[in-house]
Amino acid sequence: MLLFRAVPEKSAMHRALLLMTTSAFFFGLMAFSAKLASARLSGPQVAMIRFAVGILPCLVVPRYRRDAMTFHRVDLLLYRGLFGGIAVLLYFIAIEHTSVGVATLLNYTAPIFAGTLSVIFIGEEISPKVLLPLPVALTGIFLVVHAHAAPGDLLGFGKWELIGLASGVCSGAAVTAMRAARRGENSWSVYGSFCSLGLLTTMPLGLLTWKTPHAAEWGWLAATSLCAIVAQLLLTFSLRWVDAMTVGVISQLAVVISMALGATFLADRITPMAAIGSILTIGGVVGVTYVTSLSKRKADAVEIAPES
Repeated sequence: MLLFRAVPEKSAMHRALLLMTTSAFFFGLMAFSAKLASARLSGPQVAMIRFAVGILPCLVVPRYRRDAMTFHRVDLLLYRGLFGGIAVLLYFIAIEHTSVGVATLLNYTAPIFAGTLSVIFIGEEISPKVLLPLPVALTGIFLVVHAHAAPGDLLGFGKWELIGLASGVCSGAAVTAMRAARRGENSWSVYGSFCSLGLLTTMPLGLLTWKTPHAAEWGWLAATSLCAIVAQLLLTFSLRWVDAMTVGVISQLAVVISMALGATFLADRITPMAAIGSILTIGGVVGVTYVTSLSKRKADAVEIAPES
């Protein structure tokens, strides 16, 4: 039976906000764990194991397996899984070769691209006011990568920074598909498609670069995978109640956490230029998300499919 409500219940909204905040916290921990795991192992191998562990709940728990196989829009789930898998693959490659904070910052520019793609593919409107915060975000990105520039990099962008930014583009495409899919799909079908297609996407490079992990590396791989499971499920569950602006704002917490952990435990150097650039990027992303979300808020009733 379908339920129709003009707005979500206050208690459900509060719960969704808590889930989103917790999700962002675990995404930050996941990035930090992945950086430690990729000290010797390749980013694709770490990503492959992350997806292999992530798919286990859908395989070993009958109820979750049944829910994961219950879906309506196969196309949206395929888009979500494919682009999500590519995004994680590129993100983990960037984590392997750059600082965890820079890689996460570039990956979390996804709301900028999600806003644009939502206009093209799911018919959402975008305000011209987005032209105000967008240059702020782009300036911040330039300052961050320029602060870590190596000799010969074009405008501070080396290939690993470009790969990190490409992960943000693919993540924006995945988020757009996920937001559309959650209008009619249950959480486990969205999550299952992401993990299964992500595993297929990362497996070729993961197997090609395979190194047998040491005991400590298995620990960091386990931490990466478990943090990813918790973060992804909390995010997927909360998307039914949380709008694009709230997602974009709270998700930036993962950037702050990864940068703080990198600076504290990995001696990642945060120069004044990098700090200013990070603030501008996060502020610009939040601004873009806020402006684009204004035109999406409507008082129309929202159709809510029940969890099965």
